[in-house]
Formats: sequence, C-alpha cells, structure tokens
Amino acid sequence: MQNKGAILSFAILLAAVCLYQLSFTWKSQQIKKDAVEYAQGNPDLEYQYLDSMAGEVVYNFLGLKKFTYKDVRELEMNLGLDLKGGMNVTLQVEVKDIIRAMSNNSSDETFNRALALASERQKNSQEDYLTLFGNAFEELDPNAKLASIFNTLELRDRVTFNSTNAEVLSVIRKETDAAISNAFNIIRTRIDRFGVAQPNIQQLQNRSRILVELPGVKDQNRVRTLLQGTANLEFWETYENSEVYPYLMQANEKIRELEAVATESASKEVTEGATAETEKAEADTAGEESSLLAEMEAEAETDTTAGIDNLADFKNQYPLFAVLNPSTDQTGQLFPGPSVGIAAAKDTSKVGAYLRMPQVRNLFPRDMIFKWTAKSVDEAGMYYRLIALKVTTRDGKAPLDGDVITDARQDYDQRGTTPEVSMQMNAEGAKIWQRMTKENINKSIAIVLDGYVRSFPTVNGEIPGGRSSITGLESVEEAKDLANVLKSGKMPAPAHIIQEEIVGPSLGREAIRSGFISFAIAFVLVLAYMLFFYSKNAGLAANIALLANMFFIIGILASLGAVLTLPGIAGIVLTIGMSVDANVLIYERVQEELRSGKGVKLAITDGYKNAYSAIIDGQVTTLLTGIVLYLFGSGPIKGFATTLIIGILTSLFSAIFITRLIFEGYLKRGGRILFTSTMTDSWLRNTKIKFLEKRKIAYIISGALIVLSIGSLATRGLNYGIDFKGGRTYVVKFDEPVQVADVQASLTDVFESAPEVKIFGENNTVKITTDYRIDDNTEDVDNEVEALLMKGLQDGGFIGQDVTLQQFTDVYQQSSQKVGPTISDDIRKDSGIAIGFSLIIIFLYILVRFRNWQFGLGAVAALAHDSLIVLGIFSMLHGLLPFSLEIDQAFIAAILTVVGYSINDTVVVFDRIREVLGLHPKRRVEDNTDEALNSTLRRTFSTSLSTFVVLLAIFLFGGASIRGFTFALLVGVVVGTYSSIFVATPIAYDTRNRIAKVVAKRKK
Repeated sequence: MQNKGAILSFAILLAAVCLYQLSFTWKSQQIKKDAVEYAQGNPDLEYQYLDSMAGEVVYNFLGLKKFTYKDVRELEMNLGLDLKGGMNVTLQVEVKDIIRAMSNNSSDETFNRALALASERQKNSQEDYLTLFGNAFEELDPNAKLASIFNTLELRDRVTFNSTNAEVLSVIRKETDAAISNAFNIIRTRIDRFGVAQPNIQQLQNRSRILVELPGVKDQNRVRTLLQGTANLEFWETYENSEVYPYLMQANEKIRELEAVATESASKEVTEGATAETEKAEADTAGEESSLLAEMEAEAETDTTAGIDNLADFKNQYPLFAVLNPSTDQTGQLFPGPSVGIAAAKDTSKVGAYLRMPQVRNLFPRDMIFKWTAKSVDEAGMYYRLIALKVTTRDGKAPLDGDVITDARQDYDQRGTTPEVSMQMNAEGAKIWQRMTKENINKSIAIVLDGYVRSFPTVNGEIPGGRSSITGLESVEEAKDLANVLKSGKMPAPAHIIQEEIVGPSLGREAIRSGFISFAIAFVLVLAYMLFFYSKNAGLAANIALLANMFFIIGILASLGAVLTLPGIAGIVLTIGMSVDANVLIYERVQEELRSGKGVKLAITDGYKNAYSAIIDGQVTTLLTGIVLYLFGSGPIKGFATTLIIGILTSLFSAIFITRLIFEGYLKRGGRILFTSTMTDSWLRNTKIKFLEKRKIAYIISGALIVLSIGSLATRGLNYGIDFKGGRTYVVKFDEPVQVADVQASLTDVFESAPEVKIFGENNTVKITTDYRIDDNTEDVDNEVEALLMKGLQDGGFIGQDVTLQQFTDVYQQSSQKVGPTISDDIRKDSGIAIGFSLIIIFLYILVRFRNWQFGLGAVAALAHDSLIVLGIFSMLHGLLPFSLEIDQAFIAAILTVVGYSINDTVVVFDRIREVLGLHPKRRVEDNTDEALNSTLRRTFSTSLSTFVVLLAIFLFGGASIRGFTFALLVGVVVGTYSSIFVATPIAYDTRNRIAKVVAKRKK
C-alpha cells in the first residue's frame, strides 16, 4: 500500500481534530448539567446561571488555550429545534409596502395595478419583486413615468422629472435594500436582547426573507410580537454625567441602608419585589468575580474606598457601584457626556432593579430616565453603557420620533475621510430639531431604537432647516447602520411571519430518545451482520472502519458548526447502511481474486484496485444527489443533506484506507485473514440466472405498477402537506385517547370549516391542519388562531375550561407549523427544480463516465420508474395506514435519497457489465450482461439488506414525525434494488440492440 504513512498521519490528525471539536460539546454539557441542578426546575434561574458563566473561563485545553463558556457554547455541536424544542420563523419583509411608502402612498392607478400584478406574478416566478414591478409597470402603460410618482420631497435630489424608469428603479432598489438590511439589524438586536441561548438569525438567499431560530423558547406570543412589531425610533435630550453622579451616590447610600435592613430582618419584604430580583442577581455573581469588579476593587484601594479590606466589604459598602462602574477615569474625574456607567451584561437586570426601587427612584429628578446602549463597549458583548435621558414633554414621550425623518444616508465629512451620517427631516421635525439643538449645544442627543440607545452624538450648534450631520462615528459600517436605523422611521419595512415551526420541549426530548434508539439498534444490527457474513477478520475490520466513520461524521459536523436534527440523525443512520456498500464491494472483489488462485496479499491489493471504479462511481452519484438536496433544501432537509454528504466522504476514507491499514497490520504479524464465513461462503455464489430472458416479465410487472400508480394519482391524488399547499398544523397531545371525528367536529365552528385531523403516533395525539386565515398577515393573527384552536378544544371537552393559552402551548401543544402561500409556492418550485436537476446531472455523469448514452437512458428511466412507483404507493395508501403519508419537503428529500441509492446500485451493475464486456468482446452481449448481473448479486443482497434493516430500525423506533419519510426510503430501497437489475439494465440492453440493428440495416 503506497503512502501508508501519510494516510495513517491523516487519520490520526483527523481523529485529533474531531476529538478537539467534540470536547467543547462535552464541556458545555457539563456546565448545562450544573445549571439544571442549580435551577431546580426554574428556567429563569437556569438561564441566569448560564448567562453569568458567559465570561468565565471554564475550559483550559491542554494548558495551551483558555476558553470562556461563551467560547465553548459557540464551538459545541448544536441540536436542532426538533431535538431541543424551540421556535423556527421565516419572516418576509414586504417590499411592496416599502415601495408604496416611498411613493407617499400614491393613488396613481397604473402604479397600484403594477404592484398588484407583481404580487400575483411573484407566486410563480424566480424574479425579485422589484423587477416584476418594473416589468408590470412598463406593460400596463409603456409611456408612464415612474419619476412622476417618486419625485417626492424625500427623493427629490435623486429622482427628477427627467429620470428614466430604469434610473428610478435603481434608486428604489438601493432604498429597499437598505430598508431590508435595517429590518434584519433591528430583528437581530431584538433577539440578542431577548435572552435566548444560541439564537440563529440569517438573511436567506431571497434577501427579503429572514430566518430566525430560537432554541428553547417557550413564550411564542412574545416572540411573534417582538419579530413583527414596527421599529420605534426616538430622539431624546440627555443629562450630563456630572449632573447624574451625585444622585448615584445618594442611590448607593439608600440601597446600602435597604440591604442592611433586609439582612437584619429576613421577614421584612423590600417593596415591589426588589428583594427577589436582588437575590437572583446575587446568585448570578456566585463564583469567580468579573474582571470589571476586580478593576473597581483596585481603584477602590487607591481612591474613595481606601480602607476597605476586601471585595465583600466593597460590595456591602457600595452595592450599586459593585454592579455599575461609574464613568470616571483613574483619578476619579468624571467623563463628559450622558454615559453614567458601565455594567456587565449579566448585571444589567440588577442595576435596573436597584434603580426601580421606589425609595431609590424618588432620589432622582422626575424627568430623568435611564436606557442601556444597544451596542456593547467590548467586541465580546459583555459590557454595556447606561445613558441618562431627560424627559421634556408633558406626556413623558420623546419630543421627536422617527416619522419626521425623510432621508438618511452614510456620507463623509468635507475632507472626505471621516464617515458621518447626513439626515433630512420634514418641516414639523425641522422645527422641533432646531429647538432641541439650540438648547443642547455641547450636550448630547440620544437616538433610541426599540428602547435601546443606538447613538448619542454631541450637538455642536443650532441646526435649522432639518438637514444635519451626525459625526464622531468609528467606521463606515457604523455610519451605514445608523443611517439605516434613521431611515426606518420614514420607510418602514414591516416583516410578516410566512413560515413558522414550533417544537415543544417534551416532543424534543422524545425525538432525541427515539432518534438515538433507532441509531443504536441500526448500528448494532449492521455490526452483527458484517461479522456474520464476512467472518471475524474482515467483518471486524469493516466494523472498526464503521465506528471510525461515525466518529468522523460527528466530529466534522461539530467542526463545521452544523446543527444536528432528527433528519440529520436519519442521514447518519442511512450512511451506516450505505457505507457498508464500499466494504462489500471490496470484500467481494478480494474473494474473486482468491478464488482465481492468488495469494492473500496480492488478492487484497488487486481486490481493492478493481473495486475502486464501482465504489467511486456509486458514491459520486449519491454525492451529487446530496449536493442537490443541500442547494435546494432548507432547514431539516439541509441538515439531512449535510450529514449524507459528510457520511459519503468519510465512509469512502474509512472503507478504503482504514480497512486496508488493518489488513496490512494483520499480514505484517503473519495473521490469517478470512473474507467469508462458512455459513455464507456459498450464498448466491456461481448463480446462472438468465436475467435478460425474463426482462419481458419485468416489463409487465413494472408496467402494471406504473399504470396503477398513474391511475391512483389521477383519481385519489396525493396528500399534500402544508409545505406545498400552505396552512397551519398543530400536534396536540391530550390526557386521554380521542376520536378524530369528535376533535374535527369541535373545531369546525371556530375555523368556519372542518380542519383535517389525524392520529399522530399514539391515539391520544392528533395532528390538526387548517388553512383558516392563512392569507392574513396582521401582527396578532397567529396568536388569535392559536386561541381559537384552544377554545374549540375546550368547547369539545378535550381540555379544561380553566386552561390558559400559555398552559395550552406549554402542556398540550407539542408542536406547530405555519407555511404561508407564497413560501409554499417557492417550496413546490424548488422541489421540482431539485428533482429535475438531479436527474439531469446523473444522466450527464453516467454519459461522461461510461461514454454510452444507453446506460444513461437506462439509469434515468429506472429513476423515473422508482419515483413514480413511490409516488403511486403514497397515493394508494394515504389514509389507510396508521401514519402520515404527506407529500412535503421531507418526502422530496426521501425521493432524492431513493434516486441516489438507486443510481448507486445501478452504477455498480453497469460498471461490472462494462468490465465483463471488455474481458469477453467476442461473446454475446446478452451472456456478458447476465454474467455481470449474477456476479453482483452477493453485493446487491448485502448492501440492500443492511440498508433495509437500518431503515426498518428508524421506521419502527425513530418516532412518528419521520415515519412517513422512512417509509418512502424503505419502499425506495426495495424498488431501487429491483429496478437496477430488471429495469435499468434491460432498457440499456434493448436500446443498444435496436441501435445496432438500425445501423446494420443502413449498412446494407
């Protein structure tokens, strides 16, 4: 074996990297376990414990590098929502509303008709909304001018009456992109402040869509309100730090007195629950103290706190300043500006609790309020500034809000070097702005978004006319962000939930349990099968390679930061079955070499060499299918594709190189290697089946199945899931078994039509599907539909009348999903493209690899045959089996996986046919083909059986949520194995013969 040292080194290095990456998951789980023990079932305490640990060093890797808990958490392998519970939301930023706002809600008939037409066309087009709008506007009236509509006060310096439609559309595109980016930033800021561990917020390929994943979240109503609420932009006058500091000193004295009283008499309650909040915050600070407090202790020893012996004394003497570091320098001089202090993120709630105490609040002026900055002081996001705002209005509101902003953009100063923000206000705003700037020269005005201070620029002079610049910004990116924030006041980009999935924690725990049970059973069965079929030597080598393969898959997933989902586990388990294929191909080849009289060492060398072609071809075609799934899938399907792709690559390395290293070690020690057991040595050996003679029977069987499938598809149709038709589904678990008809009847009145109700797993759990108000994009519609669902179930007596909506979602509602009509159209579109594209690239690969289009035609015909029969079986059996046979994204993933598996099997057969034809060019093609098919039967049997057993384990023990998915794979394995022998090969053979006959006739 060449390059044995390099391969061994690579395997050791890969194992070390995987072990390193997985060590973070192990450490994170330790800390989470400690948090659970500390919280004793209180989720708030659990979150506070983990939050308090964020900046603490918890892992010292081999003494080389230290990691905080925040670092560890970012590097651990994350579980998907289906395993962990939580909420997954896709938001659509409505470009139509942005365009309409930019036109100042123009009543122009052509303009409004173009908006409506673009909305309609978007359902069946890959073009973005703005392009569709521009095309529709031109079609409706080629002579109409967009400039006449968008030559508004806000856009007058960029759109003139002479601007062409293309120029106006370019301006609109820039503005909509900025509005969408701002919406993304606002949502990201809100989620960061929401208090969810490891949230995932990303802008999707369609830029107007934003994906938000919130693991472990329980208050779905709050999340919906938070994500869909419009931005609240305000301008506030501020107090100077020097004005506030004396009040903070008084507040510290008062807090010290109150805590002293509380310590002396535990029975006395501090008003309005302040004590409870203080106790929680004290728990947060248990353990090693933060670096900020350490710095304050050092300052205290040389300044105003001289004489205090230790940190505990300092905290007793200065409770407020122990969590809020005042804005002073090393000498005690106060910094200018409205920032009155800095606090660690974990201490902000405690600072707020102190300042809200009635006795403390009364010490401050009535017009003084405090807000935290949105941006942290440090890059790690550990510390935030506290800003003092001044209330100058009678109603306590900000004197100026975002509605007055007509334009804002990132710009540069007169020298063109320093970034700044230029903004323009309307007449009303300009008047108020002039007064505010006149009264606050050399002071700051705070720009507040959603309750957090985004910036507090200093006023250099009175600003008349409403046009002004904000300077003192650190970077171009900060200037762009601030400009987008300011523009959000005038050009709102409302975001509506178009897709939503909620998984309850109990369902997540059940998914983990069932997923890993299926994984363990499948793994043990495959290990046992390899030992049984290929003896303890070869079987043990294959099993070691399989164990290494599983370790590599999980380690690489952790290294890539991938999220492990239930379909992802299914992908790993499926990889177990498919990775056996490479070992089987090698072992069968080695046995052939041994039977030809070669020695063990030479047989192993030649067996590996001769198996490479079939292994590479089979795995590459499956890999191509996995890549298509990854490109066109989303969410869990992408997770499935990721594990499938990684599994194929690692299984190739493990099966080819690790087993070879093991055999080299055996031979070096003089050990005896057996590649078959006495019980299986003669199984399917030397068979003489005339496959091609029976091809007409196979054609009849396949033809009958296809006719039945088409007939069922035409009459019964398919049971489309909400992925393809839009709607809402809820999985509800009751205390007692229920009748589907009764549940349906109880919900008919509230939903104005009968929803679809099915048993989901056990007979006390149902899946309810409805399209009620699915086109409604109002902010509270999802909460209202959920409330109606609960009311209908209460009226039917399935749950108690005293159950609240929060109790219903926490206890009874196991999961829910929403897919809007727009996104369901996109899913249908992407699914069709994925299937079509995968067939094309497989055909092209086989055409190039085998240089024979007949093989490509046979392969694609077999794939179409397999897909149609699987579809037909789902059509014929939906509603008759005790589990869901819905056509959804998971089904599309199953179809593409069947395609990958089937083509793998077909390519192995074709590869052997090509080899036999080359060895016996003068023998009849029919005889060569039959010999090739017979010689691959043992491999086909072993691979198909192991894959089927693995899938059967997932089907039986993997949980109800993926039972339909695995059923499709089970059917696909059976049909795919059959088609590679009885469909793909006969079609390639018959096509080749017909071409040969046509060519012969032409020669005559």
